[in-house]
Amino acid sequence: MSLSPVDGAAPAEIGASGSAGGAGPVVGRSPGQLTWMRLRRDRTAQVSGAMLVLFVLVALAAPLIELAYGIGPRDQFQGKLDGAGMPLGYAGGVSGEHFFGLEPGLGRDIFIRLVYGLRTSLFIAGTAAVLTAAIGVVLGALAGYLGGWLDAVVNWLTDLTLAMPFLVIALALTPTLTLRFYGQRDAVPPAFGVGVLIAIFAGFGWTSTARLVRGQVIALREREFVAAARASGAGLGHMLFRQLLPNIWAPILVSFSLAVPQFVTGEAALSFIGVGLTEDTPSFGRMIYQSLDYLQTDPAFVFFPGATIFALVFAFNLFGDALRDALDPKSSR
Repeated sequence: MSLSPVDGAAPAEIGASGSAGGAGPVVGRSPGQLTWMRLRRDRTAQVSGAMLVLFVLVALAAPLIELAYGIGPRDQFQGKLDGAGMPLGYAGGVSGEHFFGLEPGLGRDIFIRLVYGLRTSLFIAGTAAVLTAAIGVVLGALAGYLGGWLDAVVNWLTDLTLAMPFLVIALALTPTLTLRFYGQRDAVPPAFGVGVLIAIFAGFGWTSTARLVRGQVIALREREFVAAARASGAGLGHMLFRQLLPNIWAPILVSFSLAVPQFVTGEAALSFIGVGLTEDTPSFGRMIYQSLDYLQTDPAFVFFPGATIFALVFAFNLFGDALRDALDPKSSR
């Protein structure tokens, strides 16, 4: 009987095929298979994962939803507003034609703007998370493995970045870049604001991943398998990407899963104060900011975008916690 060396595999997680008495051959499972088994048994992971899949599908299918819905995010329905600019009807104009009602003032459909706002938030957060993970992994791995002056420089850059006030830099950098590439009277394309936000998030968000990877690499670089690979003449790329990083992918994955909701809320916060995205770009933060003047007269206007961003961030955080537990071989869940 042979058994695969799977670290942390509980007896219940190693299945046997054969007789009921356990006399059959024991089947070893990889760490990835064990993680998938734990996630499938976790109800929280199932529910939050299903919610995330739904959100992603809605974001990807935004043009198809617009086609089926028959209303675009910039369409205005001034004829369905009263003299004060308030939507006619119940709960801010909720009806079979407008699922979540209309925006006061401009009369734009809230549902379709939420769909495109979800697409905007997930694109910005996902792209920024990938960039921060890539920058953090490369810098952290190089600093942890090579040490010396490179480690000192990376640590200095990390401390310098952490010392910078994120909000102040974002407030100062965004209009400066806008005036640098576009005049005061020129129309700023939505893609420019999206790119600026991604660059800001990537420039400030890589530090936590870099420190995490650096610490893990330092703990592994003196292990026997690393010393054996180094003695056999393995190059730097082989040492980093074939020996070290495959052994620390679990914390990197958890860090990535928890960074996405942080960037979602960060994008909403910056959009709330008018940084980055243009007014025409659908955004949760800008919709919530515009709804503050109508908290008493039209509470549905703030409820729908607020509830959507809450559900999105909550699902990401729950799934990130469940993923962390599933990747931990000592977890009892």
